[in-house]
Parts: sequence; structure tokens; C-alpha cells
Amino acid sequence: MTLLIADAEFSRNAAIGAKANAEQYGFTILREVSYPLATTNFAAVIDEVAETGCDLLFLCSYLADSIELIRALRAHSFRPKMVGGAMIGPQSASVKTALGPLLNGVVNYEYWAPVPGMATPAAQAMLEVYQTRAAEIGVDPLGHYMAPLAYAQMQVVAQAVEATESLDDDTLISYARTATFRTVMGDVAFGPNGEWREPRVLQVQFRGIVGNDAQQFKDGSRHVVVAPRHMASGTAIFPYALAL
Repeated sequence: MTLLIADAEFSRNAAIGAKANAEQYGFTILREVSYPLATTNFAAVIDEVAETGCDLLFLCSYLADSIELIRALRAHSFRPKMVGGAMIGPQSASVKTALGPLLNGVVNYEYWAPVPGMATPAAQAMLEVYQTRAAEIGVDPLGHYMAPLAYAQMQVVAQAVEATESLDDDTLISYARTATFRTVMGDVAFGPNGEWREPRVLQVQFRGIVGNDAQQFKDGSRHVVVAPRHMASGTAIFPYALAL
């Protein structure tokens, strides 16, 4: 396993988690490669990664570098068995359409995907309103990354306020520790440390992408949920080269 990390706070934090998981599950980290956020040519970076011959290439990147990293990887002869993990960018329609088929095979995190179990009538109704407004003002036409989660967050706040008839922070916190909230993300409850009681961060694999049209991403056929298992909509195509 090789870690490829943008020199920024988000990426370094994601790498800490990757290293903890690698240790827990018995993966050997061959090398940790970092690059400045101002990097635009990633050929030499991919050359360095390729030297490790890693099976797993874990990417921690931002928007612009996510695009150029994937382009550089696809232009290179190196083919690890799995690619992705913690890239910011592939969640947005602009990056999906910029890369198109180059995304095929990549496995990366998402918060929501239009797949069975998540594409509930409530979520779809909310996204229909969002997408209509998004088209009018020229923002992300899909809204899958942030809109359902942000809407659910406000539903949690609204339900806590209604149940407690209070705006006091401590009162709302106390209520949220034991309550279950009905949201467009499904039922939400919180554990003792304030995290979701049931893990909800998804890993999706991009596959079957043809061309650069954003409309092909409206259903779950182009990004299949492969983890966590209880929310999966399919199994990963492995190794990476088979999904290209």
C-alpha cells in the first residue's frame, strides 16, 4: 500500500486514518508520497508511486489535483489493484464530467448515492427541488454530495428544537444523545462520542462511465456502493484494470 497525499491539513488527517486502518487490517505501507497543492504536472509523482509496485494506491487529494492525478495515472502504464479512498472532487458533477471514463475503476468516498436504500421518496423529492434551483443559478446540477447531508443536518436541528421547545445548546445536545431522527438520509442516531451510531460514509466504485454527460450520474449505475456492506448496491470490480 502506498499513500499519495496533498500537503494540506485534510489530506494529512485522512492519511492518519489510512495508516491506522492499514495497521489494524495488516496492510504494509510501502511509501508515503506527498506533493504541494500547487503541483500541476503529476507525471513524476506517479513515477515515484509506480516504483513501489503497490497493490493499493490510497489518494488524499483536493479538487484540481484529483483531476490531474487521475489523468496522470491513466496515462501511465502502472496499474495498482485498487485506487482511490479519500479524494475530494469526484463527488461533484464538475469533476465527474471533467474526467468522464477516466474515473472508471476508482473507489472513493461519498456521503449519499442514488442507490436502493438511500434513494428514498423523501430524498428524491428534496433533490428534485434542489436540482431545479441549481439549474437556475448554475451550481452543482446533481447535489448528491452535500444536499442530502446538509438537509438532514437541519432536519436533526429542527426535530430537536421542536421536541425540547428550546434553543439552548446543552438541552439540544442532551436530547440528541438519545433520540433517533427521521431524515432524508434515513434514521440517524448518535453514539457516545458524537459520531453516527451506524457508520454512513460510503465507498463507491465508478464504472461504466461513457462520455462526459452529467445526466448518466443521476442514477446509481455509474457509482456502485461497495462499502459498508449493509449499504452496498454491488461488489467491487477487482483489480482496478478490469474496470477501465
